Amino acid sequence: MLAFTLAVFFLIITPGPGVLSAAGVGAGFGFRAGLAYVAGLFLGNNLVAFAVVSGLAGLLFSVPYVRTVLFAVSLGYLFYIAAKIAFAGSKLAFIHSENPPGFIGGVALQPINPKAYVVNTTFFTGFPFWADNLVGEIAIKFLIMNMIWLPIHLLWLYAGVSLHRLDLSKKTHMAINIAMAVAMLLVVIIAAVATLYSDPDPVPLETQVD
Repeated sequence: MLAFTLAVFFLIITPGPGVLSAAGVGAGFGFRAGLAYVAGLFLGNNLVAFAVVSGLAGLLFSVPYVRTVLFAVSLGYLFYIAAKIAFAGSKLAFIHSENPPGFIGGVALQPINPKAYVVNTTFFTGFPFWADNLVGEIAIKFLIMNMIWLPIHLLWLYAGVSLHRLDLSKKTHMAINIAMAVAMLLVVIIAAVATLYSDPDPVPLETQVD
């Protein structure tokens, strides 16, 4: 269980689309908008975890070209989120940057976030600690995961909000927003490529971590 807890901490705290976009929304739009967005991310991540545990994710990824479609959709949506963050406060009408991605935006991100599938698959197929009670083990894993997931994302949000509250010039603020958006896109491209070209029927991770 300790190994699982440490894995959850280090895999979640590592910059990914979720935490970086939470910080970006906080930096671009403030705490209230960021909190709604993080709440959406929270629900979306648990939906992905349920899809992994139930086998639905494996079934979907067994269909030819699903990974390619996920890759394309995730890049498109994340470019949109990144543009919202990068141009927060600007007057570019095409992006409507005055309207932050809210709760629905957070929920929508996770099902097309490649890192969410990679991380949740690692959590729920590896690090066994209660072989006699699989349901109990899964329930405890959900509890531990969420107890770590939520404060980490709130900390990233707080970091973004702290930047939002600084008395920075408009040019500097936009430069920070653009840097966050670019970092988010780089991370998701790496995760998406890894997911796209990984073995569709991987060896169970519990055999890899023992």
